[in-house]
Amino acid sequence: MRIGVVFPQTEIGNDPSVIRDFAQAVEALGFNHLVAYDHVLGATHDREPRLTGPYTEQTPFHEVFVLFGYLAALTTRIELMTGVLILPQRQTALVAKQAAQIDVLSKGRLRLGVGTGWNYVEYDSLNENFHNRGKREEEQITVLRKLWTEQVVDFKGKYHTIDRAGIQPMPTRNIPIWLGGGMDDRVLRRAAKYGDGMFPLWGANEDGRAALEKLRGYVADEGRDPATFGIEAQVPYQAGPENWNKHAETWKELGATYICVRTMNAGLATPQEHIDAIRRYAEEAGTSR
Repeated sequence: MRIGVVFPQTEIGNDPSVIRDFAQAVEALGFNHLVAYDHVLGATHDREPRLTGPYTEQTPFHEVFVLFGYLAALTTRIELMTGVLILPQRQTALVAKQAAQIDVLSKGRLRLGVGTGWNYVEYDSLNENFHNRGKREEEQITVLRKLWTEQVVDFKGKYHTIDRAGIQPMPTRNIPIWLGGGMDDRVLRRAAKYGDGMFPLWGANEDGRAALEKLRGYVADEGRDPATFGIEAQVPYQAGPENWNKHAETWKELGATYICVRTMNAGLATPQEHIDAIRRYAEEAGTSR
């Protein structure tokens, strides 16, 4: 099981040297990957329909592709993963271009995690339809893979038309696409059909075990080997060292192939405390299993 770190988007601040130091610490400490959450816009919650997500108009987020372009030049080994990019609020061909560029600049270190999100205000502001986002995401994934593997794409679907066009430079591989989401049956089926892996938004409990069993059943129904389908879990730093190993071993027993430690929202006051926290995790829980 590969061990990574969640980039503390909301608490890292705006100093480029601090962002550099954090990413380089992740690499120097032996972690496998760095996961960055994504939002383009925040929004006030005093509206109808009610907006109930964890972030507001006050919450800072560095744009993930710009961030990864910066980090690609400052690191040499760690994988860079979006966890997750809100794909249906973006133009698909542009995402294909941006992701391909990150993969080229990082020499093949991008793993693209995508999801549908919860912030309808963000969708409205970006002039995209919030209500059909799941179906559009499915077609988007198909289009992304075509643009990454075919020099000239001729495609007409329900939501996309590409008339004999392509991106250059192309990535040297079909960039892995992982889907994030909860236990909703539609999400599980979509991940099983279109994803290389899943970023489950649930805990290592009996409900989580049942959801993973259902997911693996759907993967098999697609004619795919569940053993090759990746799972990325999270461990909250605030769970404490007495629980870190237990949490990781439970996820490993459930079949997780990746896990990342999240220091964000753990009550840490400064970026240096985040670096100290991942160093402590590396020393006490390790960076590989």
